[in-house]
Parts: sequence; structure tokens; C-alpha cells
Amino acid sequence: MSDNIQKVTVLNKTTWTPGLFSFTVTRPDSFKFTAGQFVRLGVNPSQLQHYKAQDVALDDSLNEDIYRAYSIVSSPFDEVLEFFSIVIPDGAFTSQLQHLQVGDELLLNTMPFGFLTLARYQKPLPKDLWLLATGTGLAPFLSMLQDLQTWEDYEHIVLAYSARSKEELAYLELIKTLQEDFGSLVDNPAKLIFVPIVTREPMADALTERLPKLLVNGKLEERAGIKLDIDSAHVMLCGNPEMVEDTKETLKDLGLVMNRRGEGNIAVENYW
Repeated sequence: MSDNIQKVTVLNKTTWTPGLFSFTVTRPDSFKFTAGQFVRLGVNPSQLQHYKAQDVALDDSLNEDIYRAYSIVSSPFDEVLEFFSIVIPDGAFTSQLQHLQVGDELLLNTMPFGFLTLARYQKPLPKDLWLLATGTGLAPFLSMLQDLQTWEDYEHIVLAYSARSKEELAYLELIKTLQEDFGSLVDNPAKLIFVPIVTREPMADALTERLPKLLVNGKLEERAGIKLDIDSAHVMLCGNPEMVEDTKETLKDLGLVMNRRGEGNIAVENYW
């Protein structure tokens, strides 16, 4: 086993819908990451309690380590690590991970990856932070919102979170407490503006159209109560690749530019 690979133990699991779940694991003492980064998690299906309980001969494909990238939900300062996962029925990784039970062991590559971090922004200077997410793309943004530095650096934070159904809007209770639990700990904290979006069924107080359309027709700005200003906006995108691509192009059409070498508005994560 590589020096970068450490075993971690599952502490709990939350099932949001049949296709969405979260889980927490122990955190190695030496492991450090920046809010917004991701890690590679590994599972050997044959070692899961789900399969051990069956006491049957397993296919060789179930006795090998499988790794996938996962953004971290928890704060860089939490004592445990939390992850948010979708179930892909025929996916080699998530179809096994859905069987997780408390006490199961996973493998953590302790080298964090990714540049979807607030430190990448040099210009424009921090003022308005727009976090646009679909599905499990919410994870890195929750990590940022549990980091006090985020609340200190910005005046407004808009969290726009899109899902197909209201049941798929996970972590709503956590989102409701972020302003008080984290914003209240700093002087002059940012104001958090949460914008839920549900595209396939009605939900009270939720917008209903896809993010690109909400940007073009101005409804996202209207709900947020602030303008998406090229001179002051930092915009981060994370979620399904189609949303990321379409929203990125829409933002560019509106005059915003990709962040390169510290300058520019738009940052995306492409580990899918």
C-alpha cells in the first residue's frame, strides 16, 4: 500500500433518496486539505460487511481496490471527513459504496487535489461569491461555507442549489444554520443568500428553471437581490458536466471571464 493511502472507518451514513447518500469517516491526524478540494477514495467490495455477511464466493472484480474522486463536505477543521455521493446503478464504485455500513473500512489517498478554492481569486477582489451547484456538486461549497475565512472575505454569498425534485435537495437543515453557526463568529460577516431550484416539480419558494436560463432571464439575480457584476463577482460551478459547461458558456456570454493565473470571475471543477 502506498504511503499516501490510509485506511479510514465509516462512522455514519445518511440516505437522502434511493440515489443519494452521505457518509462520514475517520480523519487521519496528518491529513490536511483546503475547502473546495477533492480526494480519491477507495473501496474493496469484498471487504465490506455487506458481502462478508453473504459468505459466498465473490467474483474477482469484487476483490480489488476501486478509486473515485470525491469532494469533501466537511470543514478543513472538522475532526471527521464527510462525503456526498450519488448512486450510479451500474457504476463500479458507487454501486458498491451504497452498501456501506458503520464500521466498514475505506481507503483514502491523503493527497488532496483540485483548484476549486477561494485562494485562486486575486482579481477582482473579494466582494460577491456566487456558488452554483447541482446534485452532489454542493459538497465543496458546503466545505467553504464551514470555513470562517469565507465569511470574512465576502460581503454577499449566493448559494444556488439545483435538483430535479425537492427530495433531492439535501443538506437543507445544515444550510439554514450556516449563517448563525459560522457567520456569527466573525466581525462583519457576509450575508448568505440561499436560492433553491427544483426543475421537475413545484416547490414553494424555489425557482424552477435551469441555471443557464435563470442567468439569462435575470431571475437568479432578482432572487439574490444583487447584480452579477463582472467587476466584483467570483462565480464557482460544480455539478453535472452538462450544467457546468452550459452555465460556463452562459456566464461568458454575459461578459464574465474564466479565472486564469488568479484573474477572472469563473472557476469550475472538472473531476467528473
